[in-house]
Amino acid sequence: MYLNKAVFLIMLGAALWGTIGWFVKNLYTYGFTPMEVVTLRATSTAILLIIYLVIKSPKTLYLKSVKDLKYFIGTGIFSIIFFNYCMFTAIELSTIPVATALLYTGPAFVSIFSYFLFKEAFTKQKLFALSGTLLGTCFVVGLLPLNLNSVSMESILFGLGSGVGYALYSIFSKFALKKYSSLSITTFTFIIASVSLIPFFPFHEKIQLLIDPEVLFYAFGLGLFPTAIAYIVYTYGLNKTEASKASILTTIEPVVATLIGIFIFQETFTFVQMIGMSLIIGAVIFMQIKRKKEMPTESKLII
Repeated sequence: MYLNKAVFLIMLGAALWGTIGWFVKNLYTYGFTPMEVVTLRATSTAILLIIYLVIKSPKTLYLKSVKDLKYFIGTGIFSIIFFNYCMFTAIELSTIPVATALLYTGPAFVSIFSYFLFKEAFTKQKLFALSGTLLGTCFVVGLLPLNLNSVSMESILFGLGSGVGYALYSIFSKFALKKYSSLSITTFTFIIASVSLIPFFPFHEKIQLLIDPEVLFYAFGLGLFPTAIAYIVYTYGLNKTEASKASILTTIEPVVATLIGIFIFQETFTFVQMIGMSLIIGAVIFMQIKRKKEMPTESKLII
């Protein structure tokens, strides 16, 4: 009973993550830049999570030590802001399917960083998965086959940048998880991110847009559905099932994102690129399928 419900909640959370491109694309139509959309997402998410925790678990909002802010500066600025900016820019420069595929190089970067920072073993399994990720990325961006129309180098770099930012969240949060719950980490992360971004937001230029009901829907929808709700249901499901299984189930996320890009925004995604995405997702599953709980999966980035 619990397992079935847990699986459903994990897949629901992952599917909600996959809808992020829909909100971002619609905010672009109002003239917001990628960094402004990052600000809207970080701020709306911080507000929603604070409200949720004040009602549900006020103690979760307590910072145990001022020194711990260094963890959340890492997750909030070096990961969330950098990651979201790169991903949103990649969506703007290319398509949702391509940006999502490049984002999913993140687990490969986690393995590389963990090898150097935490001396985690670089096994044959990880090497095989990294090779699959690299090959899949080459298919997605058009390096293979050579006659495929290539994605622009700028969008490739931003897409890979989002993968690096994705990986950094797991790296920084690994330290924070020793003292804080995953929900606390996410909340503090978005608080730091929003506080860092708000001073640079052009309120004088965008004030009329910010009172537009549709803009508010997309802005708070971005913070609510693919972020706050997605995270809460995913975490609840994670508590009722194995971490490795949860990681595999979350690969529904790029599938949903790709379908939204193709069917809602009529974005092109070739058969060869589909093979590339399948290789990347397959590599992620392969890395998780025999993986023990070396790093709690609940440190997964909310994308």
